[in-house]
Amino acid sequence: MTRIAIIQGHPTPGGGHFCHALAEAYAEGARTGGHHVRIIPVADLDFPLLNEKADWDAAPPPAAIAEAQGTMAWAEHLVIVYPLWLGGMPALLKAFLEQALRPAFMSGGQAGGDWKTALKGRSSRIVVTMGMPAFVYRWYFGAHSLKSLKRSILSLVGIGPNRHTLVGTIEGMSDGKRKSWIATLRDLGKRAR
Repeated sequence: MTRIAIIQGHPTPGGGHFCHALAEAYAEGARTGGHHVRIIPVADLDFPLLNEKADWDAAPPPAAIAEAQGTMAWAEHLVIVYPLWLGGMPALLKAFLEQALRPAFMSGGQAGGDWKTALKGRSSRIVVTMGMPAFVYRWYFGAHSLKSLKRSILSLVGIGPNRHTLVGTIEGMSDGKRKSWIATLRDLGKRAR
C-alpha cells in the first residue's frame, strides 16, 4: 500500500473539468488498489500570494498551507494534475507551490538544513491537459514548463522519479477518447504509478 497525495491544480473550484475527472479516476483506481489517498484541492484553499522573500523565508505558512504540507509529508507518491495555461501551470498552482515549498518546511525545520529533507524519496506523476496535441507541446515547445516543474521544483526538493502523462487536444476529444484517458488514469492509480 502506498500513501498518495493528489494535488488538484486546476484553478476552478468545485470540479467539472477534465482535470477533475482525471484526478478522480486516479484516486478511484488507487483506492481500488488498496492505496491510501488524500486530495489537496488547490482552488479551494485560502492562502495569499507571497510578495516578499522575507515572508517565504521566515513567516509561518497560512493554516491551509500547513495542512497541505502535512499531507505532502505524509505521502509517498505525489500526483499533480493541472491544465496547461499560457504554456505553463496556472498561476494559482505556482502560488500554492511557492507557499508549500518554503525553506522551513523543505529543511524539516532545521535552520540552514538540506532542502531535500522533507520530501526526499517520494515519487511523482504529473498529469497535464492541454488544447494542443501533446506531441506539439513536446516537439515544438520542448515541454519546457513540464521540464521546469520536474527539474527546478520537484527534483530540487528531493522528489523523484518524476513521471508524466500529457493529455492533448482536450477540447475536440471524443467521448471514447475521454473514457480511454479515464481508464488509463484509473490504472495508473491502481498501480500507484
